[in-house]
Amino acid sequence: MTVKTDFAEDEWTRIVRAPFVAGLAISLADPGGPIEAAKETMATMKSATSPPSREELLTEVALDVQAMAQQRQHPLKGYKPSSQPAGEAVLEELREVKALVTAKATPEETAAFGAWLVVSAQAAAEAAKEGGFMGFKAQLVSEGEQSMLDRLREVVGG
Repeated sequence: MTVKTDFAEDEWTRIVRAPFVAGLAISLADPGGPIEAAKETMATMKSATSPPSREELLTEVALDVQAMAQQRQHPLKGYKPSSQPAGEAVLEELREVKALVTAKATPEETAAFGAWLVVSAQAAAEAAKEGGFMGFKAQLVSEGEQSMLDRLREVVGG
């Protein structure tokens, strides 16, 4: 069982924001308007506060996310993708966070964490329809978003 105290403070910060970084990957893959961005953010928040399984690590991350939301703290505070293409920088951040978790967590927790990141990204991708005109002929998940989801699965598992 892996808990918050197993990680340094900066490592834990990166782990807690990882579901939001996964959601950001989707937003960067196919940027839309402000309404679409808000829907994607809300879907990511819902996913980040409700992990798909009950591993201790996931529960502690979700509790920290809930506390941040109650205190009106932005989960991505301090995070800026590097100067490389933003999508690549986001994937690299998730790769590094997955390595942090892999180094200290059980294989079951590591797999669950990776799956949770994919679930968070999927929730963002399905939050708003893409393209079309006034909703007609719009796609639930755009090609760009699907491509990013596939790449994210390769990086974090799940």
